Amino acid sequence: MPISQSTLTVTLGERSYPIHIGAGLLGDAALLARVMPARKVALVTNAVVAPLYSAAIKAARGERDLIEIVLPDGESNKTLATVSRILDVLVANRFARDDLIIALGGGVIGDMAGFAAACYQRGIGFVQIPTTLLAQVDSSVGGKTGVNHPGGKNLIGAFHQPQAVIADTTTLSSLPQRELSAGLAEVVKYGLICDRPFFDWIDAHTTELLALEPDAITRAVRRSCEIKAEIVARDEHERGDRALLNLGHTFGHAIETVTGYSRWLHGEAVGAGLMMAATMSRHAGWMSAADCDRIADVLARLHLPTHAKPEVGAEQARAAMSIDKKVKEGRLRFVLMRGVGRAFVTHDYPQAALSATLETHFA
Repeated sequence: MPISQSTLTVTLGERSYPIHIGAGLLGDAALLARVMPARKVALVTNAVVAPLYSAAIKAARGERDLIEIVLPDGESNKTLATVSRILDVLVANRFARDDLIIALGGGVIGDMAGFAAACYQRGIGFVQIPTTLLAQVDSSVGGKTGVNHPGGKNLIGAFHQPQAVIADTTTLSSLPQRELSAGLAEVVKYGLICDRPFFDWIDAHTTELLALEPDAITRAVRRSCEIKAEIVARDEHERGDRALLNLGHTFGHAIETVTGYSRWLHGEAVGAGLMMAATMSRHAGWMSAADCDRIADVLARLHLPTHAKPEVGAEQARAAMSIDKKVKEGRLRFVLMRGVGRAFVTHDYPQAALSATLETHFA
């Protein structure tokens, strides 16, 4: 049974769904059974996660049909070809629209399983069971699904909301330190977007977060999910406020694209992107040097990179950003800051501020 649990709701009318957060939730067979009542279930996971957590899902499912689809691990496998493997299994096993996909793993698994669910018979249900910090605080919530293309990150995808999210914080103990730090980049992002007190709390608890101290990590996951749920409820399809969630991602996606989705973890690229957004905000005159320095200090203490040298050149980054999804009417939009906790979206910025940022953080 879970040690502690809380439940949030993403409020989207008939598409509303719960986010269950707590330690030991994968041991709660009743909860697991409740979120997968379908006749058939496809459990989509990867070769790293399956040996750790698949058994709990299978046990909760009992004798009812469950087909496990084990995919290779890693961002480089987040492709249309891999999603086709999921779809092939659904077709071969005659899944119907009222059947269900379970995504068990990190953000890559969640994005691909969700995209398969969005495409198969024009949409079947799916449940997110994220096992990385990055997925628990970000990618499992909000309904963004998709795959990468050699030309850009997440260029192919769809909005398709899950029916539920189960974030068992106990699973985070299996993460390598590098992946934990990568997830913490997204936690920092939420404070920078709209919650300076939360950023202040992160600043004061970096040691506890890196040590996975239970109260600290649960608070970080819950507050991150609260912020994202509030923003998604206001703007499900990213026509306004939801773009704020892309803070750090324009630069970060450029890093991932240029390096072939293989050398940087997504959260590492976001961490560097947060620093670049802060630098650009300072060069534009919108952020103080003190705030910029403080962000750099927090990122460094969380073992996150703050530049892309020597791997990515400034012109490579500029070219990659030119086909980013945030290009609108031919102009690249950025999420920048007027200080910690005061992010805003703009396409009206000094070109000199962008050039200076590229020169500072790229080779």
